[in-house]
Amino acid sequence: MNSYRKELWFDTTRRREFINITPQVEQCLVESGIQEGLLLCNAMHITASVFINDDESGLHQDFEAWLEKLAPEKPYAQYRHNGYEDNADAHLKRSVMGREVVVAVTEGKLDFGPWEQIFYGEFDGKRRKRVLVKIIGE
Repeated sequence: MNSYRKELWFDTTRRREFINITPQVEQCLVESGIQEGLLLCNAMHITASVFINDDESGLHQDFEAWLEKLAPEKPYAQYRHNGYEDNADAHLKRSVMGREVVVAVTEGKLDFGPWEQIFYGEFDGKRRKRVLVKIIGE
C-alpha cells in the first residue's frame, strides 16, 4: 500500500467563500501515482469545511443564505463563544457543512457521480488557511 500527503494553502479575500478545489485535488492524485484506493480531503481549520456538491453559482448563493439564517454572523453578542474572536457563527457553519470528504479512486481518477466537485468552504476568512489531501492505495 502506498501513501501520499500534501497540504493545499488558500488566501481568501472575504470572510466567507466557496472555492472549487477539484483541479488541485486531481493534481494531487496524479502526483501520487495511486490508481486504486481512497482519497481523504479535510479542512485543517475549525472554521472551514470541505464538502462535495454541484459547481453552480445559484446553489452556492443558496448555501450562503441558508447558513446565514442558521447561524447569522451578527450580532456578535448573541454567541457565548465570541469574546476574543467574533467567529462563533463560523464554527457553527463548519459543523453543518462538514470537515472532510472521502472519495474512491478508480483507475487513477476520482470516482465521482454526475456533477460532483470538491469545495473548500471558508467561514472566517481573510487569512491563510490549509486543506490536507491524503491518498492511500496501490
